[in-house]
Amino acid sequence: MLYMSRNAAYNLPVIITKQNRSFVAYSPALDISTSADSAKKVKERFVELANIFLEEILEAGTVNEVLSELGWKKIQKIWNPPQVVSSDFVGIKIPITV
Repeated sequence: MLYMSRNAAYNLPVIITKQNRSFVAYSPALDISTSADSAKKVKERFVELANIFLEEILEAGTVNEVLSELGWKKIQKIWNPPQVVSSDFVGIKIPITV
């Protein structure tokens, strides 16, 4: 759960992948990612990072610009993250060079 202010709480989509021995958490809603050595720790770190990110844009006075650019919509003074409409795997072919 992510808190932007005392009156707004958000559940954001977070993709967690395993890369070798590390777990990586990424959210397209904020376009940020972090890593850790366990799934539980990467979720905790992601919440910390998201809160720091939001605090920074609040302090910089760039909330409107940054969130708008990330696809958030402001409805009645409340920011709403972009909605996930689908989550799927898409097959691609990659040329292999030797």
